Amino acid sequence: VPTLVTDREIPNTISHHVWFDGNSGSAGDVLEDDPVGRLKVYVYELPTKYNKKMVAKDSRCLSHMFAAEIFMHRFLLSSAIRTMNPEEADWFYTPVYTTCDLTPWGHPLPFKSPRIMRSAVQFISSHWPYWNRTAGADHFFVVPHDFGACFHYQEEKAIERGILPLLRRATLVQTFGQKDHVCLKEGSINIPPYAPPQKMKTHLVPPETPRSIFVYFRGLFYDTANDPEGGYYARGARASVWENFKNNPLFDISTDHPPTYYEDMQRAIFCLCPLGWAPWSPRLVEAVVFGCIPVIIADDIVLPFADAIPWDEIGVFVAEDDVPKLDTILTSIPMEVILRKQRLLANPSMKQAMLFPQPAQPGDAFHQILNGLARKLPHSKSVYLTPGQKALNWTQGPKGDLKPW
Repeated sequence: VPTLVTDREIPNTISHHVWFDGNSGSAGDVLEDDPVGRLKVYVYELPTKYNKKMVAKDSRCLSHMFAAEIFMHRFLLSSAIRTMNPEEADWFYTPVYTTCDLTPWGHPLPFKSPRIMRSAVQFISSHWPYWNRTAGADHFFVVPHDFGACFHYQEEKAIERGILPLLRRATLVQTFGQKDHVCLKEGSINIPPYAPPQKMKTHLVPPETPRSIFVYFRGLFYDTANDPEGGYYARGARASVWENFKNNPLFDISTDHPPTYYEDMQRAIFCLCPLGWAPWSPRLVEAVVFGCIPVIIADDIVLPFADAIPWDEIGVFVAEDDVPKLDTILTSIPMEVILRKQRLLANPSMKQAMLFPQPAQPGDAFHQILNGLARKLPHSKSVYLTPGQKALNWTQGPKGDLKPW
């Protein structure tokens, strides 16, 4: 077992601009790009029933892990890249909050989301000419549901539904990311889930605090309410963590969520980030912000801002089938590799890119989204439809989706 180390004791000798990602050449060198001057975004003004009234009705939408859709809207309203002239816009943004219809327990109900989204698209297409020019190919939508614009929290049903037909030409900004999956279309921008920056800031521990926990995890291992037989939730990976390591002294794992959760992550070397119903969770953000090496257990996951954040360099990837060997895998990582990962995680720009602070700050997740949109410009001429050309079928999809909202 490696001796326990503190990332804060390590001199930060690695430049912001020399990280390397084995898959794509260099990464990290675009984290600090400034999108201002590289693109202009027109924000549609929709009736408040699509956005502000939803938050007024249930303010819990502001603090759950899907809240990026709300804060992106607020950010854009006062951003320097916003244009009031749609004729000069590179991108069009429709502020519709599809995760704000909550159960009494605070979980988003996705069932109305397709109708809300369809209604919003019908509104912009009938009040402005820009959607109809491209059938949405120069529009982007924030869809932070479990499975993005498939609008369901269970994978089987999300796959059956597929991406909402009206959004199939638009750019989707979403938390869900998995290679070769029907709910992630090519060209989507993968973002981190929302984690409350101010709350996290209030839980920072002194920099000299040693990392005395080897492996840390708090969360469900089984979801008996939705998956009574236990093989479907997290594809069994979380159950495997519990069954194999509940009595292992190196593993501090539990379903309890203590008030010291954020402090504990700052005392840990490795933080488990297994899939749940979807591959992603806020633990990924929390691990990076708190300098705990994320152990990513989610086969084929597509990670946030992968063209800017060198995930291979800062994280550890463990295949779902290899969970029973997790102790051997982690204890055999050389000390110099752990130190290097901790050095990279200590970089402030890495943490900033994972957060949606209010007010916005240079290099934060808002800016990474804009950089991603800027890198897609200019649009090719093929996105513009010829007169009479139809690119979308407005009556496609389950009957329930077609009901007015």
